[in-house]
Amino acid sequence: MGLNDTPSGERIHIGFFGKRNAGKSSLVNAITGQELSVVSDIKGTTTDPVSKSMELLPLGPVVITDTAGFDDSGKLGEMRIRKTKQILNKTDIAVLVVDSQEGISDYDNELIRLFESKNIPYIIAYNKSDIENVPCGTIQPNNSNCSTWNNSSEQKSKMFHVEQSEMKTKNVPRGTIEISVSALTHYNIHELKEKIANLYISENKKFILRDLINPEDIIILVTPIDESAPKGRLILPQQMTIRDILDSDAIAVVTKEFQLAKTLQKFPAPKMVITDSQAFGYVSKIVPENIPLTSFSILMARYKGFLQTAIKGASAIQNLNDGDNILISEACTHHRQCGDIGSIKLPALLKNFTGKSLNIHLSSGTDLPDDLSGFNLIIHCGGCMINERELTSRMNSAIQQNIPFTNYGIAIALMNGILKRSIQIFPDMVSLL
Repeated sequence: MGLNDTPSGERIHIGFFGKRNAGKSSLVNAITGQELSVVSDIKGTTTDPVSKSMELLPLGPVVITDTAGFDDSGKLGEMRIRKTKQILNKTDIAVLVVDSQEGISDYDNELIRLFESKNIPYIIAYNKSDIENVPCGTIQPNNSNCSTWNNSSEQKSKMFHVEQSEMKTKNVPRGTIEISVSALTHYNIHELKEKIANLYISENKKFILRDLINPEDIIILVTPIDESAPKGRLILPQQMTIRDILDSDAIAVVTKEFQLAKTLQKFPAPKMVITDSQAFGYVSKIVPENIPLTSFSILMARYKGFLQTAIKGASAIQNLNDGDNILISEACTHHRQCGDIGSIKLPALLKNFTGKSLNIHLSSGTDLPDDLSGFNLIIHCGGCMINERELTSRMNSAIQQNIPFTNYGIAIALMNGILKRSIQIFPDMVSLL
């Protein structure tokens, strides 16, 4: 990701699903205008999900993912299907690619049921609708597989696609959006893009804190720079918060934790102080009670839509017993340093706060277990590197298995005895304590 690129977690995720050889990869290549996926007549060419971040007008920044065939077989096939199901957890819009000559299969119907169970809006794209009488020299002049064109009216009527009435569309739910396309001739590719864009309901009325501040407000941001900080840059929640402050025409003052006292002398009446969670205990002793205090992680929990769940889940920390299993989960993957918050600082804080002998388990990236039943608590990171749908899926998985679910900032605030103070900027959340 470049410095000017939209983070993956802030992009619309579009997934292409279907059977092997339905033409998913060809359709992805046609839509992106790039040879993103390897295309072959051999079934199962796409083995692992292939993703591409790009700008797709009129949607804007998106991530497009090509998946393995949902009818794959054998041990490896089962693993590929599992990966495909994982992609569903982060998919904002699904495109079900169907071979127009075969029609809807049982595998396709299973995918439709998954889309609907996860509330994923979807489109059915009937590919290979150029299968009959595609004229040589049309769209792809070097296509050696095209048929000879004799300009008859009958062939013209079949020039690009099989009509919708000819397709096998039984069992397709009423109201489903369907379209005939051809990855080969690019027939209806532009129209498919338009349908995808129209299907997405934008929920961009979300802010990190823009709705809490006014122009000219001074916001002090405490950003520790230690051995676990990334080289030469700030972490994403800090970047996003600074940008939101600037978009509000407010003033961002960035300082390290040991410089906070002097910073407050120069700016004695800030609108609020926002700190990295790991410095919560230190910072709370410096910031006067009359100044609102919260953390980047708590702001991210609200932004990603799971603040209420995180507040309720944190109470489980006070009821932990010896031998309980705690899963500390990070959405991104990075080399863990000696001062890492997830693997070092948070486990130490849990041990000191509870006085119990706890079993700490770590997960990162996409490695969140499907079966969470063995855990007594899940403490998740802020989730800045994944989209809201994937984080919501993780949260719902925990809720369905009756596992308390919270995040770093909420957990650390509770263990420092400042949880109520740290969420006072959200009055409707204080009542949950």
